Formats: sequence, structure tokens, C-alpha cells
Amino acid sequence: MPKTNLNQRSAIIAGSQGFRIVQKLSGGEMIEPVLTPFGFSPPIHKVSLPDLEVYVLSRHGETGYNVSAPFVNYRANIWALKELGVTKIIAWSGPGAIDPSIPIGDLLIPNDIIDETKGRSETFYEGLGIGFIRQNPVFCPELVSNLRRVIEAQQGHCRTSDVYVCTQGPRLETRAEIRKFAGYGATLVGMTLVPEAFLAKELEMCYCPICYVTNYAEGVVERQYEPGKLFEGLLSDDEKARVDAAVESLPDIAIEALRASIDSTECRCRLSMERYRRRGDIGEDWHTWIKQ
Repeated sequence: MPKTNLNQRSAIIAGSQGFRIVQKLSGGEMIEPVLTPFGFSPPIHKVSLPDLEVYVLSRHGETGYNVSAPFVNYRANIWALKELGVTKIIAWSGPGAIDPSIPIGDLLIPNDIIDETKGRSETFYEGLGIGFIRQNPVFCPELVSNLRRVIEAQQGHCRTSDVYVCTQGPRLETRAEIRKFAGYGATLVGMTLVPEAFLAKELEMCYCPICYVTNYAEGVVERQYEPGKLFEGLLSDDEKARVDAAVESLPDIAIEALRASIDSTECRCRLSMERYRRRGDIGEDWHTWIKQ
């Protein structure tokens, strides 16, 4: 039986239905919230598979959607995973589609991000002269490649060129905002990848999102306002069934892609801070990189 590589611990950051992945992977060890310089993380679940050790963090809560996107403690979450030895992260997000050709319930990997958030704590390096990190590619190429192959095997295709605009929330966007974002070239709109992706890169961790498309953004298709329903009518009952099926498939897809990435060192994510290391601005102990 293959042995778990303890030097290649992986993590799944689960989205708005994240508590369901915890239930699906029941039997794992629950780790108490990790104390970080930015406060406590949520509980983290450790699942030991024959050839993979994976940590699962539910971004929005353990029992449901308890914390909305603008109030997630992203710095504590990423720090806690790094503290546990995680080197690779697959994170899920459920954006709306700005491009009407994207099917609801589709699984895809975005290629780029536009940041439209306001006031989120976006760096570990506040008050310091470090952190000028190139953002092309935004996501780990190796994880993108492995995740794409798994998604293609499941649904027959996988879009990898979409642009995800991250808004502040928790409100949904206006029609005019969606038209503006479309003018920027954005094809997806969500609330969770910023600053999560950038923080992971600051700590030299591989990070890649998998998106399941939840609805069409405001004004993309005409929908009647339906009070009391999820997205107030932007999501039909048939579409909701497709979204639920996509969410159910996420744990297995993420685990298979992470398994394919064990022991690989082809990407350069682990070198994001190399310029500062060579200059002597930082040492090998990443804990000392921030101003505490």
C-alpha cells in the first residue's frame, strides 16, 4: 500500500456548501481552531487516505453558511493551513455566470482574477517592504493541469480561460455593475477568491480554484424576482438540481487532482518570495516574514 507523503500535505477549502464535504469525509480527525497572528481559524478536519493526507477547511462554517464572504478571516485560514504543513490547496467557489454561454452547474477552472473587493485584509506583509509578487499565472499551473484532466474525465470538457471578478458582497451585484464587469472581460462573478489566492501565493503555497457555476448574474438573462428563494429567482429549480449535483462531485474531484500532484515539483509556487530570500530580507522560517 502506498504511504502518505507527509511532506506534501494538501488541503481543500470548501465553499458555501462546505459543511457537506465534512459530512461526506466523516471519520477524519477534527483539529481544534488554530491560533494565528490574525486570530483563530475555523476547525480543520484531517482526513488520512492511503496515499494522501488532506485537510478540509469549511470557509463559511461547519453547519451551514454562517460567515459571508467579506467577513471570512482569510489570513487566519491560510496561515493555519501553512502551519499544518499544507503545500497544495484546491479551493471551491460558486460564482455566477456573466457569459450566457456557460451552463449552470458547469465545473471549470478560471484563468484570472479582477479584484473589486473593498477593505479586505489582502496581505500578510502590512507595513513591510516585501510582497511584490508577479500574478501571472495567478493559479498553480500544475494543479490547473491535474484538475482539468479530472474534470474533463467527468463532464467531458473543462473551461480554463474564464476571468473571475471578485466583488465585496454580501449583496449581489447590480445590472450596471455586471455590464461594467463584462466590459472588463470578466465572465464569472463571485466573492471568495480574493484575497485567498493572493495570500496563498505570499506563503509560497500552490493554490487552484474549482468553480461550479451557480446562476446567471443580474441582467444576463431575464428572471422574475421571487422573494424567499435562493438568489431571489436568479436560479431555476432545474438549474438548482444541476448545481447540487456539481457540489456533490467536488470532494472526489479535488482529492483525485491532489493525489495526482503528490511529489511533483514542476511549478514555481514555492519560489514566490525567492527575490526577498536571496536579498536577505527574509529567512527560511516563514513565521518570521510578517510584522508581529
